[in-house]
Amino acid sequence: MSEPIIRARGLGKAFESGRVRAVDDVDLDIEAGELVAIVGPSGCGKSTLLNLIAALDRPDAGELTVAGHDLMRRRDLDHYRARDIGLVFQLDNLVPSLSAIENVEVPLFGTVRPARRRRAVATAQLASVSLSERARSHPPQLSGGERQRVAIARALVNEPTIVLADEPTGRLDSHTGALVLDLLDRLRRERGVTLVVVSHDARVSARADRVLRMLDGRIAIGDGS
Repeated sequence: MSEPIIRARGLGKAFESGRVRAVDDVDLDIEAGELVAIVGPSGCGKSTLLNLIAALDRPDAGELTVAGHDLMRRRDLDHYRARDIGLVFQLDNLVPSLSAIENVEVPLFGTVRPARRRRAVATAQLASVSLSERARSHPPQLSGGERQRVAIARALVNEPTIVLADEPTGRLDSHTGALVLDLLDRLRRERGVTLVVVSHDARVSARADRVLRMLDGRIAIGDGS
């Protein structure tokens, strides 16, 4: 069998000089192409675990290998985040002064693509989330669902192998949230990316290949529902 695309053993992360164990001795295997939901009460360590996988935080203990990269030893993490990981947050984090197409194009800066090619790739990515007609609009002119779709396009523009989403429907109404979930699931199936979603939204769990439940920094239950 192939190695899991995300593999953790004894993973730990503490804050406040070790007094708060946000992630505590976590073992985790996620296979390529899976949609995995991470659920649990606020403060249980879900977002911290996602941040460790994204290399936004460094683990204090254990082992963590993602897409073949040993994150405990690797130092050039900017390149890893740019090429292997796509990030979608509850807050879309778009740049208000940039248009939708310019926001999608941001991760392409620093690559070897010429300007015309960057714009073509970003245009195609915006079309994939059905927002071509809003390419010149700025974030304040977009609805919450449209902004989140722009954020998804931005996360996918470098063709990452893994997309990590932290409460992607948390600020959306039920109808718009369902549309965003449909989009994420469709893009996962079409592109074969691995999708890990932290969410309180029961609809995310219903769509997932597996649900991981966290409590007090540990994975309490893993099931295939």
